[in-house]
Amino acid sequence: MSSSLRLPTPGVIQVALAGNPNTGKTTLFNRLTGSQGRVGNYPGVTVELSQARLDLGSEMVELVDVPGSYSLVARSREEQVAIDALLGLEGATRPSLVVFCVDATNLSRNLYLVLQAQELGLNLVVALTMVDEAGDAAPRPAALTALLGCPVVPVIARTGEGVPELKRVMLEQLRHSAETQLRFEPSAALRARMDRVRAAFPASWPSSDGLALWALMSVAADDELSLPEAVRAAVREAVPDVDAGNAVDDECVLGRYAFIDRHIALPTQRTKARLLSNRVDAVLIHPVFGFALFLLVNLALFQALFSWSAPAIEAIETVFARASSAASELLGPGVVSELLVEGVLGGVGSVLVFLPQILLLFFFVGLMEDSGYMARVAYLMDRVMKAMGLHGRAFVPMLSGFACAVPAIMATRTMERQRDRLLTMMVVPLMTCSARLPVYTLIIGALFSSEAKWLGVSVQSGLMVAMYLFSVVVSLAAAFVLSRTVLPAGGSALILELPPYRLPRLLDVTRMMWQRARSFLTEAGSIILACSVLLWFLLNFPRADQGSMAQVMAQPREAVALTAQPARTDIKDSYGGRLGHALEPVIAPLGFDWKIGVGIIGAFAAREVFVATMGIVYAVNEEVDELNEGLRDKLRKEQYADGRPRYTPLVGLSLMVFFALACQCISTLAVVKRETHSYRWPLFLFAYMTGLAWLASFGVYQVGRALGFS
Repeated sequence: MSSSLRLPTPGVIQVALAGNPNTGKTTLFNRLTGSQGRVGNYPGVTVELSQARLDLGSEMVELVDVPGSYSLVARSREEQVAIDALLGLEGATRPSLVVFCVDATNLSRNLYLVLQAQELGLNLVVALTMVDEAGDAAPRPAALTALLGCPVVPVIARTGEGVPELKRVMLEQLRHSAETQLRFEPSAALRARMDRVRAAFPASWPSSDGLALWALMSVAADDELSLPEAVRAAVREAVPDVDAGNAVDDECVLGRYAFIDRHIALPTQRTKARLLSNRVDAVLIHPVFGFALFLLVNLALFQALFSWSAPAIEAIETVFARASSAASELLGPGVVSELLVEGVLGGVGSVLVFLPQILLLFFFVGLMEDSGYMARVAYLMDRVMKAMGLHGRAFVPMLSGFACAVPAIMATRTMERQRDRLLTMMVVPLMTCSARLPVYTLIIGALFSSEAKWLGVSVQSGLMVAMYLFSVVVSLAAAFVLSRTVLPAGGSALILELPPYRLPRLLDVTRMMWQRARSFLTEAGSIILACSVLLWFLLNFPRADQGSMAQVMAQPREAVALTAQPARTDIKDSYGGRLGHALEPVIAPLGFDWKIGVGIIGAFAAREVFVATMGIVYAVNEEVDELNEGLRDKLRKEQYADGRPRYTPLVGLSLMVFFALACQCISTLAVVKRETHSYRWPLFLFAYMTGLAWLASFGVYQVGRALGFS
């Protein structure tokens, strides 16, 4: 994801907003700028830089919301964004001022980051947040100002209290400069290591003790940082083994905390909010009760994604059906009409139909984040997920995958490390999404008897449940394998703060919903639309007597309207049909013929399109859905030349396994491309899932035949 990391605009005065996660940083950013940055009561919600213009009166500056971190030590590319933005590395503009959000209820932990910043020579203003929650235990701003040597301004970001004073102080502090200052005296051994690393710095880097310490603590064999090789070599020489690295870490960390302990009285922060959170946590993170409650919460979420989105999805489909009908009547028969109705309007509809589920998913995710419950979810599920190589936060995206992989993949943004996001993206599409249900319903209804029972359970019902369980088992197994092969770096440890519970702010949740929806519509939607038009072309051309698409579109509109409709080709003679025939030797070992091949090609637009495509193949002269008895009957009666049925229960089982595992969804691939900013990962996803689907279907069909099943 490194290519997606946005750096501030050069050429203007930069002011950075930094701090620990969950200190009200993004809320303050929105309060200062009126912008719409994502807000959550959950560590790690800012994974890219947000920026907006801020009027300080006599100065207009660009305020940059830096990803939250507990330390400026970095091991991932995402963590390095903070140091790049603060120090002006990797092409970023060094900020003239940094506003650090410091949580008044967790002063010791927050001041550690401030001390690091001072070591790096940053010009600072401290915004003391959460003072309303700290109450009488809140530190005195004047005392902190005297100790730190930089202005400290108390603010309540949610209400805006103290924000005007903060803006005034920011304007004043822009005229000051800062000097590098270590709050502890390094030993002779540490000083020698710092000098060796500093000598390898590029000319564009500041030659400071703080940056040398940062490099010594950040560079490791498994990091994902973008650093000059000379710096890496110097760190390897200065810290040749694990023991030396631990010695550096211990001396720096203990030295900073010793300074805090010596100079700052830190009362026990037992605020009302914390006490209430502790009581609630006794239930919500309990290994038994907490897990049971979490399952109930997610069952409700899962049901809501299906039931609450259904009316909106139906409304969208109705609107586009009427628009298609109106366009057909207005344009008349012809290629232009078909392109607009089936290709363009059909493609736009296939994009917008995801919108209700995306909005609902991120509404619930936003509520869980802003309330503080999401952090508990990650903690609760971490042990289970980690056994499979996944991060604790992967559970919600995977569960959401039962509804739709598109919003589920977008939900991986709550994970800070690129490796964890990628691994989750690679397995989420294996979960049985709602688009697979029409395919399963058609196959089960057509090829399996409604009267058949096994152990007293209906075979049809049992198969449907089995497909869901199958998807869960395969996705976890895939995560286990991929985490030890393709993405073997090892999952990052789950280290997060359990924030106090707060009432979610609907405005913030709504903003986040809109941002996610807009991102999907503008970036992934364009790819989905283009692919939908391409699939329409494959299934409708070449025309029987009109030549190429270019020749047809070059005709006058009147000629197209008069000649195109009668020449509409049979699907078996279309490019898609030809591809189906070409595909037949590959899929024949799975029990499939060219007609299923055409259905598989059509399903790339969306898996449920398989049903409509098979209706076209079998010329069912009515609107086709998975419950259509006409289509089911034709599938049952399809025969080989010798009279044997072509589509048997074994073929049906093989086909369901194929659809369970294959990445038959352009939308999913488009979203993976958008989230990774690379073609590598969607291509890998398509290749490994298709290969896995072929092998599994081959095994089902061939083993079934060997056991005597037809």
